Amino acid sequence: MTILVTGAAGFIGFHASKLLLERGEPVVGIDNLNAYYDPALKEARLAELARYEGFRFEKLDLADTAGIKSLIERERPDRILHLGAQAGVRYSLEEPFAYANSNLMGHLAILEGARALGDELKHLVYASSSSVYGERAQVPFKEEDAGNTPASLYAATKRADEFMSASYCSLYGIPATGLRFFTVYGPWGRPDMAYWLFADAMFAGRPIKVFNEGRMERDFTYIDDVVEPLSRILTDAPARGRHEVYNIGGSSPVKLMDMIATLERALGLTAEKVMLPMQPGDVTQTYADVSKLERDYGYSPSIRIEDGLARFAEWYRGWRQR
Repeated sequence: MTILVTGAAGFIGFHASKLLLERGEPVVGIDNLNAYYDPALKEARLAELARYEGFRFEKLDLADTAGIKSLIERERPDRILHLGAQAGVRYSLEEPFAYANSNLMGHLAILEGARALGDELKHLVYASSSSVYGERAQVPFKEEDAGNTPASLYAATKRADEFMSASYCSLYGIPATGLRFFTVYGPWGRPDMAYWLFADAMFAGRPIKVFNEGRMERDFTYIDDVVEPLSRILTDAPARGRHEVYNIGGSSPVKLMDMIATLERALGLTAEKVMLPMQPGDVTQTYADVSKLERDYGYSPSIRIEDGLARFAEWYRGWRQR
């Protein structure tokens, strides 16, 4: 019984693969190791996973539909954890076709692979995003809220992935679950995320860029509070044709300026702040209602932002020394 993890060299993919391997699950990981951010970080994550006997890796692009089909037919995984995608809201303004290739064509390739497996596939779990909610005043965000006003192309591709998944579940009996992640952070994170960019700038003595003059809130979610419920969901075997979507978030939004102050304390540094206007494609707040996940899987986030950023800061100091 094998689990296929796409985006295994990515932030969430790495941590999810590690947890599954520690539980004795064999994992086949794929990633294209693109240069959206430093591939050395992705290689380092893979080196950590390579220590586990049950891990195998293949460098493969999600947009390589023939390659994806061949791999799935060869490996015959009983579960697929589809976390690979082109990430980033702002980058979607610069390289839109990267999102069409990875997030649309790539997602469709995985759905076709799931379709080919038929009853052999017990569960397809895939990454969506809190960005599908767009800009809205009503909080917290609930799964049944209409996601019809995405603020970026990235968000639009993630919402499209949900629609495609729902149609494939209905047509071909695939059991699938989409997870809307809310601002995931922690050790081995993504260098394009605000907390990492701020830490990097502070260590280098550069000012940090604070958009919308700091008038923003994010539902920060520590990585352990993501992969633990994710692993439980993946193990669950839903009825054929069932499609569900869940929020995974800390359910406790933090003001951007409070996050910066917390990070400053964790690093023992003070940031010089440059206040800037709102960036295109961004939203002022995110806030997850996780009652559905709590009801179905007993999920309850436990890591406070103070503790999570302290853990990140400790890891980050070591990473810089490497």
